[in-house]
Amino acid sequence: MATLILVRHGRSTANTSGLLAGRTPGVHLDERGAAQAAALPDRLAALPLAAVVSSPLERCQETLRPLLDARPSLALHTDERISECDYGDWSGRKLAELSDDPLMEVVQQHPSAAAFPGGESMRAMQTRAVEAVREWNARVDADHGPDAVFVMCSHGDIIKSIVADALGMHLDLFQRISVEPCSLTAIRYTRLRPFLVRLGETGDLGALAPKESPATSDAEVGGGAGAP
Repeated sequence: MATLILVRHGRSTANTSGLLAGRTPGVHLDERGAAQAAALPDRLAALPLAAVVSSPLERCQETLRPLLDARPSLALHTDERISECDYGDWSGRKLAELSDDPLMEVVQQHPSAAAFPGGESMRAMQTRAVEAVREWNARVDADHGPDAVFVMCSHGDIIKSIVADALGMHLDLFQRISVEPCSLTAIRYTRLRPFLVRLGETGDLGALAPKESPATSDAEVGGGAGAP
């Protein structure tokens, strides 16, 4: 079946403010995020893309705009199922404030049991995202053949949950996966199994340099801001 290129949106104003944006409207790319988006057409230049699918949120559509401008023959498809996790009452709040909430420990250690007040569970998030991927795979394969490549632009936790499914990992392990803003993750689906062929590729190793803040075992809910 087709090869899926998962693009996490470029760095946003919420990422740099330490906010858990969720589905809060009006969250846009910051200056670095816009530069990351501008570089996307060159990074994907070698690929004959069959389709482009996006989360409905602004930061994803802004990330894809330069790519679509560079390839005017491609139409943008929007799919609600790859929208950000519905963090409910957590949406728009500072991550630093949420770190002491008892639910955060569940999100980190047992995400398959985590359900956000006023929002959705992480199990439901993964289920809808994986269903979207499988349906788009079948559609692209039927329309363009098994060697086709297509792009989906989504969000950190969504991409991590799709990767976990492709690897046959339990959702409780998905916090071990990291995808930075505007990173590319490629999954090649076949009749018997998916193959993860790229994970969180940015071409920039700056994020691996030592940071001033101490290392932590916690994953950054929502995906984090990436390299400074």
